[in-house]
Amino acid sequence: MEIVYVYTKKRSEFGRQCNFSDRPAELHVDILPDPSLAANFIDRDPCDVSIQCTQEMSEHEVNTERFEYETCGINHVEGGWPKDINPQEMEQTIRYRKKVEKDENYVNTIMQLGSHMEHCIRQNNAIDIYQEYFEEEEVVEETEEQPSAKTINVFRDPNKVKRTATSLSWHPDGSHKLAVAYSSLEFQKVTKDMSYDSYIWDIENPNKPEMTLKPVSPLVCLEYNSKDSHILVGGSYNGQIAYWDTRKGSQPLEMSTIEHSHRDPVYKVIWLQSKTGTDFFSASTDGQVLWWDIRKMSEPTERLVLDPSKEGKLDNALGAISLEFESTMPTKFMVGTEQGLVVSCNRKAKTPAEKIVCTYSGHHGPIYALQRNPFFPKNFLTVADWTARIWSEDIRESSIMWTKYHMTYLSDGCWSPVRPSVFFTVKMDGTLDVWDFLFKQNDPTLSLKVCDEALYSIRVQDNGRFLACGSQLGTTTLLEISPGLCTLQKNEKALATMMFERETKREKILEARHREMRLKERSRSEQSKEDEAKEGEGEESTEELVARVEKEFYEMMEAEMKNRGKDEKKEQEEDKVRNRKG
Repeated sequence: MEIVYVYTKKRSEFGRQCNFSDRPAELHVDILPDPSLAANFIDRDPCDVSIQCTQEMSEHEVNTERFEYETCGINHVEGGWPKDINPQEMEQTIRYRKKVEKDENYVNTIMQLGSHMEHCIRQNNAIDIYQEYFEEEEVVEETEEQPSAKTINVFRDPNKVKRTATSLSWHPDGSHKLAVAYSSLEFQKVTKDMSYDSYIWDIENPNKPEMTLKPVSPLVCLEYNSKDSHILVGGSYNGQIAYWDTRKGSQPLEMSTIEHSHRDPVYKVIWLQSKTGTDFFSASTDGQVLWWDIRKMSEPTERLVLDPSKEGKLDNALGAISLEFESTMPTKFMVGTEQGLVVSCNRKAKTPAEKIVCTYSGHHGPIYALQRNPFFPKNFLTVADWTARIWSEDIRESSIMWTKYHMTYLSDGCWSPVRPSVFFTVKMDGTLDVWDFLFKQNDPTLSLKVCDEALYSIRVQDNGRFLACGSQLGTTTLLEISPGLCTLQKNEKALATMMFERETKREKILEARHREMRLKERSRSEQSKEDEAKEGEGEESTEELVARVEKEFYEMMEAEMKNRGKDEKKEQEEDKVRNRKG
């Protein structure tokens, strides 16, 4: 962001006007004409001079000198020994210590220091300097400050061809460093001169990266190891996994082999809370979740295919975009897919089919962010399509809370590590939204335009005060949010618990109501089918009806013929009787 200051001032405001007076001419220097200098001049004929009617202004630009500095390490060695003593020789140092300890001055000095040390220890035991004396008193209500955020630093991709800042990771110790993974996710948009490098930045020095990471393929994701801050693991665009030790240079120490790696870009890696601190797992759009150990990167230690039919077929697998693992639930993990489903898994299940526990559906596009609430692990946040949704593990039919549908696509999001009711989302129009559902549910508490290009990634520092946003053109913006958004409020946990429980209960009631309505519909449809079947049994077919009518017709004809035959016989007998009498 270039900052320009323009200063203007009228000539009349410069001060008191100078007064001039006439005096006779004085000759100070007499320079005689030199014909040889005439060759250096060119005659201008005619001479044009432009004159403006407006007031002439002068413009002057001033910029401070740019100061670049580099950090270098200093190796401290053991010192203070006399010249004739070699600190590396154990015998010499022991002999010298014994000699010093026998000295009277040394004993007197130690005795004097001992009394002072004893006084300090007693004072420390008697007084708790960290005790809060006014903790139980009511907090004086401060004037409510407006939520705000300000830009602290901007870290730009140093290469000519700009790439997207796809992943961010804070240094676990002190968070004074930020690792940024750069890659181009647009299909077949990679040019020959595009760099593969990713960088580690010192947040106080935006001029130059502190360290360069040189992978064989652009990094899509990058993650610090919380147990060993010198170790980073990254997932590449070609599906390979690599890890670095910052003490040993820019090249990766070891990489996974191509035949045992992912087939698609690796979108997420997460370190596991193991005893060794060397285990992690990765997810990719090829439909696989792989577990790794950096001590043996030749092949994964475990594999899971995200096949919803639980048959383990890679052709039917759901592509993974995001991962979630909570250390308090070591056997459970969740996967966000390209198809808008959240897959809940259990790593310790006996069979691969049992590892996929259930799915949560509710989004219309890829789930770019998936994270459990740090204070309430049963509730988790998903960011996809045009909304962000909060879910409860107990309800699979629908989310318990959700944001409104935005006009632009949401690309990432995360919870605040210090406030249970605050979460952040970034959008494709370069906007950062800060949500506090205890304050507002329908609109963000703070909406900030970070940059003109699309934002693709966001990561919050552990103290919740600083957050970094990565953009499509490789610009990483470091922001500081106001204290109200990063300070735990009074009764906030209790209020958030009540809110989650209330919304979960409401969704359970609605879910039971929908289930009851579906059962009624099903019973009605079954009843209508039975009635139709009974009606079908009572009714005759057309052929049977024609046959029955024909039979009845012939029976009636036969009866009629018999009656006529009887009548004719009677008439003939009567005629015979009459003839005999006559």
